[in-house]
Amino acid sequence: MKTVRHTDKDFSAKLREVAADSSLFDAEIEARTKAILHDVFVRGDAAVLEFTEKFDGPKLSAEQLAVTQVELFNASLAADKPLRAAVAEAEKNIAGFAKKSLRKGWQSKNSHDASVGEKFDPFTRVGVYIPGGTAPLVSTALMTITLAKVAGCKEIVVTTPCGRDGSINPAILFAARAAGATEIYRVGGAQAIAALAYGTKTIQRVQKIFGPGNAYVSMAKRLLVGRVAIDLLAGPSDLLVLADDTANPKFAAADMLAQAEHGSGLERVWLVTTSAKILKAVEKEISKQLPKLARRDLVQRVLDRNTWLIHVVGVTEAVALANQIAPEHCEVITRNARRVSDGIVTAGAIFLGNWSPTVLGDYVAGPSHVLPTDGAGASFAGLTVDQFQRRTSVVEYNRASLKKALTSVKKFAELEGLDAHGKSAEIRK
Repeated sequence: MKTVRHTDKDFSAKLREVAADSSLFDAEIEARTKAILHDVFVRGDAAVLEFTEKFDGPKLSAEQLAVTQVELFNASLAADKPLRAAVAEAEKNIAGFAKKSLRKGWQSKNSHDASVGEKFDPFTRVGVYIPGGTAPLVSTALMTITLAKVAGCKEIVVTTPCGRDGSINPAILFAARAAGATEIYRVGGAQAIAALAYGTKTIQRVQKIFGPGNAYVSMAKRLLVGRVAIDLLAGPSDLLVLADDTANPKFAAADMLAQAEHGSGLERVWLVTTSAKILKAVEKEISKQLPKLARRDLVQRVLDRNTWLIHVVGVTEAVALANQIAPEHCEVITRNARRVSDGIVTAGAIFLGNWSPTVLGDYVAGPSHVLPTDGAGASFAGLTVDQFQRRTSVVEYNRASLKKALTSVKKFAELEGLDAHGKSAEIRK
């Protein structure tokens, strides 16, 4: 862990390092990802199968990419009561939150007495990426597919990495099926994103891709914008804990360790505190709690590479730094936490007080846990159900309203030198 204090002579320089660009703009990752995308574009299924064998282990045929109904049935049989209950509880909260966010069409009259408005239609075919690897994210199936179902998407295509034997974690299959997936393929990484965007003989292309992933998945999504729509850039997880002397250091340390355990080594964690006492206490708690964790070796990599303990002058400075970093998750553990959070405008999600750990948002609170990472929160918001809806404006004039608009239309056409534009309205008078 790296400790930075406002009393350090090079404090400003250290803060620039704290908020430096991360894997979203890594040139080496970008070059490797471009090569994968091009290969899938040119060779389709053959490239997908080769990359699946190279990165995940199994040697599959194109016919084996799709998960069968038998596999889904067996996954359902394997789901015990606690899993079923957890999935049902989370899905209920996620769907309830999503329904409140659905956008509805509207109509109004403009200055010409013409009807103008918007309509919102679900995308017909969407792709959802569910991370697997060292941490099969069962919860992500619910946090993405449920929104697509609530929005009314007819075809919900899931891709997720398989194990060396070609199998997919049965809990992921159970959750994906329960949430509403219509197709599931055992494909992970950038090659999965390429298949969804370009289409192959086996995997038909989609209109929009959703879901988090590792640095290569996020890079693939960024590079394919324009070829396909995407939700946001959600890569390796990060967390910023903003704390004053009212924070419980045990809680803060536990939450930091939780977000560091995903396993890529590219996760990032920050403690920004106004209290030197809390900084030391959190540091001590991290050292105390770490040896008891099952994934302590993976966590240690993040602690060594991408974890900062930062002592700032006051809450104002802490909020400013949080906005500069634009964290995926931001815990505000201070006096008047809600009022402090009003000043934070770039976080993916905010958790208030000592009793709102980030893990609640990860699993069961209701808002989707698919959030912008690596500073993308400055430009993107987290995943919401309306992102599964396509907006279309609707305009309806009659003869009388057209006549009212004609003078202005003709003037704009004259100014722009586009006489056919003007005549297309004038011919109707």
